[in-house]
Amino acid sequence: MAKSKTITVKGTEIAVVQGEQSDYISLTDIAKHKDAANTDSIIQNWLRNRNTIELLGFWELMYNPDFKPLEFEGFRKQAGLNSFVMTPKRWIESTNAIGITSKSGRYGGTFAHKDIAFEFAAWISIEFKLYIIKEFQRLKADENDRLKLDWNLQRTLAKVNYHIHTDAIKENLIPKELNKIQTNFVYANEADLLNVALFGVTAKQWRDANPKADGNIRDTATLEQLVVLSNLESINAVLIHQGLKQPERLMQLNKIAITQMKSLVENKSIKRLK
Repeated sequence: MAKSKTITVKGTEIAVVQGEQSDYISLTDIAKHKDAANTDSIIQNWLRNRNTIELLGFWELMYNPDFKPLEFEGFRKQAGLNSFVMTPKRWIESTNAIGITSKSGRYGGTFAHKDIAFEFAAWISIEFKLYIIKEFQRLKADENDRLKLDWNLQRTLAKVNYHIHTDAIKENLIPKELNKIQTNFVYANEADLLNVALFGVTAKQWRDANPKADGNIRDTATLEQLVVLSNLESINAVLIHQGLKQPERLMQLNKIAITQMKSLVENKSIKRLK
């Protein structure tokens, strides 16, 4: 069992535990829809039914190679009798079942594979089952949408990093190569060192030239410039660790900024992000 999420069905919150290969839904929470004070009794009454035992047993035979069929047959013969009593714990321990799990404690309860949980919900109320299926499908659709978004973002960033190493050049937005006077000037502020390497000016010089602008020099940066700026920050940290002085680092960072900006200005993946 892994992450737990919640769906709300007709005012009842129902936990869904998302494992690596399947989803388990809280039978305890489903039972609350019928009687919140007696959820254990409701689940046990459901387990006493012959149809329920057959459902659980046949499901285990399909999906659980370690299931004990002889014990299942024994319960199957007793199911429905007045003297027959079944609990989740007894079923799990006797048959080595995996379709149902049961834990005690504050965050415990009885959970069942979605196939089984839907049938339990139908036993509670056919209408309630349909609403649970609807909300569960919505939850899975939301998860798939997020996975697609994450995949597309990773794919785009991978393309960006690849094209940084190509030579597609366009003379637009490319930083100017700094002269000796600029590279010999010591910028006490490391942030301004990066500003000069990429934009050719310090933050103050930009503000003086743009007194009516909202924000600062980085607020007006293009997407390409922000990508390069992020790279320059990491590279500058490496250069500092290597013991290079500011003028030397500025020259290297400026050259890197020029190369990377040339690579990015024609990048189609970046354009789609705008």
